[in-house]
Amino acid sequence: MNAAEFTILLVEDEIEIRRFVRQALEQDGCLVRETGTLNQGLQDATTHNPDLIILDLGLPDGDGLEFVERLRSWSNIPLLVLSARSAEQSKIAVLDAGADDYLTKPFSVGELLARVRASLRRSRSGNKLASPIVRFGNVEVDLSRHSVSKDQQPVKLTAIEFKLLSVLLANAGRVMTHRHLLREVWGPSHSDSTHYLRIYVAHLRQKLEADVTQPAHFQTEIGIGYRFQY
Repeated sequence: MNAAEFTILLVEDEIEIRRFVRQALEQDGCLVRETGTLNQGLQDATTHNPDLIILDLGLPDGDGLEFVERLRSWSNIPLLVLSARSAEQSKIAVLDAGADDYLTKPFSVGELLARVRASLRRSRSGNKLASPIVRFGNVEVDLSRHSVSKDQQPVKLTAIEFKLLSVLLANAGRVMTHRHLLREVWGPSHSDSTHYLRIYVAHLRQKLEADVTQPAHFQTEIGIGYRFQY
């Protein structure tokens, strides 16, 4: 992926952080536009149609959660939140409102760029898998045939396990909240049944991870949800 093809809008009111993030992104080849207010950020999102928005929640003219809600009323531009707010409920609220990922300050350049690249890959693919064949680790998934193999041996998944796997694969790299996954897999009437998720994610790990005690692909975002990583 050539990062120079992408434009990123940075909405952050702290000048030092804005400079730090901009330098990291430009060194990675991205074109960066920046602003320090909610309203200007929304205007720039409309005018410049960026490939990705990086958003701070604590803006001088409004809360970042409002930015997410207003943006999602008309756009699916990938959105990465940077914030000093570490409370689980703050993360859940902004992810449920439509943010794609959340990175808590302070953060490393390496992690920031990895999250940015993952979001840009999803942007380019339109959040859709380019091929019905997906491979990770020693696992191969054929989404068109509803078949899974590990080490070239067939793995039997239940219908619910396969549906959960499909949703996670389609959103690789993205933090998926408990509520979002429950709605996608079980329907809106089960949006609070988080014990279902724990059970079925455990099943996927047991069947597909190389080391169940240190899962490389089905990762837990404590108190928030899950993230699939290739």
